[in-house]
Amino acid sequence: MKKFFRSLSVFTAAVSAALFVLCAVTAYLTPSELRVEAYNSDLINGSFPLSVKYDEAQSAAAEPGGYSASKASIMLFDAVPVKEVDITVSDRMYVDVSGKPFGIRIYTDGLVVSSVTPVTTGSGEKCPAADAGISQGDVILTADGKALTTNEQLLAAVRESGGSPLAITARGSTGGYTASVRPVFDSSAGEYKIGLMVKDSCAGIGTMTFVDSRSGVFAGLGHGICDSMSGSIMPLENGDIVSAEITSVRKSVCGSPGSLCGSFTSSSPLGAIRLNSDKGVYGCMDFSQLPAYSTLQKIPVAYKQEVVRGKAQILAAIEGTAPELFDVEIEDISYNNANTAKNMIIRITDKRLLELTGGIVQGMSGSPIIQNGMLAGAVTHVFVNDPTRGYAVFSENMIKESESF
Repeated sequence: MKKFFRSLSVFTAAVSAALFVLCAVTAYLTPSELRVEAYNSDLINGSFPLSVKYDEAQSAAAEPGGYSASKASIMLFDAVPVKEVDITVSDRMYVDVSGKPFGIRIYTDGLVVSSVTPVTTGSGEKCPAADAGISQGDVILTADGKALTTNEQLLAAVRESGGSPLAITARGSTGGYTASVRPVFDSSAGEYKIGLMVKDSCAGIGTMTFVDSRSGVFAGLGHGICDSMSGSIMPLENGDIVSAEITSVRKSVCGSPGSLCGSFTSSSPLGAIRLNSDKGVYGCMDFSQLPAYSTLQKIPVAYKQEVVRGKAQILAAIEGTAPELFDVEIEDISYNNANTAKNMIIRITDKRLLELTGGIVQGMSGSPIIQNGMLAGAVTHVFVNDPTRGYAVFSENMIKESESF
């Protein structure tokens, strides 16, 4: 009998340990907050039998079609609590999916430091900016109290300093600071320098993900516009979008992402950019331009828990301005990735698209992903060593960004 109880105890301990590990893994793989249309228990698409248990008083008090927020518990086997989640109940969002190319022009709030480089002087190489604590990715705001909006303004301040220290205010990764920078004379260029390369603007072509014809809000790219050298998101002062078309394709190959090559077809703004974030660019479009960027009837935006591994399609323009549907596979989903623009891994399966582009190419970022008749997300990044695959962002995350300004 003692042997039986010892075996039972070992078995119970093993089951408890396995259940603990299962709960820990499930907690990591499930979202910490959910947006839903109505309270119900069957919300989670996953590998395990999961359900949601609500506070009965809160769910009973919620009005259909209204907006409310509460707490709930994700349950394993309808019995074991896995984690507590935040629940937001709101109306389902519908948008006009686009997939069309558009031109982007932004001007920065301050000057982004692309690189910090040494200056050749008569007594060797020196770098006044680095010596003063200025780093790549920082944003220069003023020089001797004068606001800087263009590269030329900083160059002029340095040239006119005559080698006297400049009081530079800047914004870095840990906050704002002031640095005293003494320019040195560049013997090869014949002028004073401080060892900085800065950027005040950026332009390019991307793909529009959706527009909301009710508000005029648009969303595109799925990732932020960054300085190519520092990798920092360009701080937005103002910007606009213009019409564009794709003229050719440079195919992606392993180790070298390709690109959609195109041009602006007009300099007249279609709308204003209001936000440049890690989940794309957002703004307000001229209402008269909305029909030109809506290619499908309104479709629902998928909640992230509704997106599943499996077949889907992307809407992308690889020639001219007209987007086409191409087959893809959603291979992996991550609810809790620290990088909120990398929620999914997708793979291009469409043979025609693979022949034309080699997979995902630059300029395709923002291409809508449609699954089960809903907008599931948008393409964001290509895998350099496997351009048939890349990352994508949940459309729900993009909707939240579009509601933030």
